[in-house]
Amino acid sequence: MSTLTERTEVASGYRAGRTLPLRVELVRQLKRRRTLVMFGILAVLPFVLVAAFAIGGEPDGGGDRITLMDTATASGANFAAVNLFVSAGFLLVIPVALFCGDTVASEASWSSLRYLLAAPVPRARLLWSKLVVGLGLSLAAMVLLPVVALAVGTAAYGWGPLQIPTGGSLDTGTAAQRLLVVVAYVFVSQLVTAGLAFWLSVKTDAPLGAVGGAVGLTIVGNVLDAVTALGDWRHFLPAHWQFAWADAVQPRPEWSGMIQGTAISVTYALVLFALAFRGFARKDVVS
Repeated sequence: MSTLTERTEVASGYRAGRTLPLRVELVRQLKRRRTLVMFGILAVLPFVLVAAFAIGGEPDGGGDRITLMDTATASGANFAAVNLFVSAGFLLVIPVALFCGDTVASEASWSSLRYLLAAPVPRARLLWSKLVVGLGLSLAAMVLLPVVALAVGTAAYGWGPLQIPTGGSLDTGTAAQRLLVVVAYVFVSQLVTAGLAFWLSVKTDAPLGAVGGAVGLTIVGNVLDAVTALGDWRHFLPAHWQFAWADAVQPRPEWSGMIQGTAISVTYALVLFALAFRGFARKDVVS
């Protein structure tokens, strides 16, 4: 009696785990014009704000309510915090949507996606490489902004403690640690946008549709959060917690808001990433 054994013929030396290495995908994405333009815009923003303060004078809230913007020129640390404050709501959404939404859809629009899979690169490996690089570039964008702002603000306004609008200050060492916490939280809060963009990138062959759809849905979330008639239902919206990081730049930080915001964002993001992988595994790739 003979035993028949099925074997899958593969090329000698082929290892699925070694296809499309992260460094290769990273270099490919770094060389793209949209990556350089996006980083350039974020690097220029602090200079624009310095020029605005130089032309318009010291920031003034113009009302009884004192905000972080009122202390923008107090020190380099304050200036870095203000840059995060003015950009976290919308500007930082764009690089996240761009890096995560353009990554797969652009391959499809160039008709190169099927050739990558024929290399052969396993579908899960392809998505994993692109997702990790997309999230990595998004994090780099969020780190770039406060780092440049801190350098520009220190040159313009001097090195000093982080002045808190409601009174008191944080020494430079503590301020640096708190700003790291802020950047980390802003990144986590944007994971929902990343998940939306990545899922849409898998569903469509139009990069602009994936990026624009993610940005549009994020804006819709912000609009819904402004509808006070929704009451406690707003607590389930990621947008409701996007500025919870402000509690970290207080003499005694409050973590409950950031913990709730992190839980909401991570939950939504995991569901969206799972949908992207599931959908791509079943997708008929013809482009």
